[in-house]
Amino acid sequence: MTVPQYDPTDRRPIRSRQSWWAQSATRLLVRLNASPNGISIAGMIAAICAGVALYFTGRLDGVPQRACWFAAGLLCQVRLLCNLLDGMVAVARNIASRKGELYNEVPDRISDSVVFIGLGYAAGSHVALGFLAALVSVLIAYVRVLARSIGAPNDFCGPLAKQQRMALVTALAAYLTFASESWRLAWGEATIVLSLVVLGGVATALRRLRRAATYLSLGGTP
Repeated sequence: MTVPQYDPTDRRPIRSRQSWWAQSATRLLVRLNASPNGISIAGMIAAICAGVALYFTGRLDGVPQRACWFAAGLLCQVRLLCNLLDGMVAVARNIASRKGELYNEVPDRISDSVVFIGLGYAAGSHVALGFLAALVSVLIAYVRVLARSIGAPNDFCGPLAKQQRMALVTALAAYLTFASESWRLAWGEATIVLSLVVLGGVATALRRLRRAATYLSLGGTP
């Protein structure tokens, strides 16, 4: 199997990379000699803590439960922030490498799995759906990495790529932090979000497969 030439710019397109705050944070981290791999691990730790917070929403009530929802939403965004900055710091320090890809990909898969499994145990949810959402999230990434390994472009298309999945969890957490009890749905908002992740995730994996197959068979843009 041919290993594609390493290109540190072949990354997920994120518009906020060009924002003043992301550039400022990158310069600060470079001055502090921060490790991109360490930032990746920090993002994984934030996601693990988010999963734990989600788990405890199903075991607490009232203010403690709302605090767990708030913490989970915030930590999901910290995870995404770390995912943004690790690559930017690696490029800025000119130390981007294939080894760094391992620190980028493996913690991401752990992060997705822990968040959705935690959400499966969350208040108003179903455990099986959480495990299924985690499996689908890993499948989406697997399709992308497999396609890239055999010559297709690194495809980050949606409709439910990583940012969109975390946005759904964050929006759910924000809603359940502040919404009145009278606004809660009987069948559970978490169940709805997990169902969207599963259905949208399957659609995303299939779309990436189709685009990769088109590219490999025709030699053009998928």
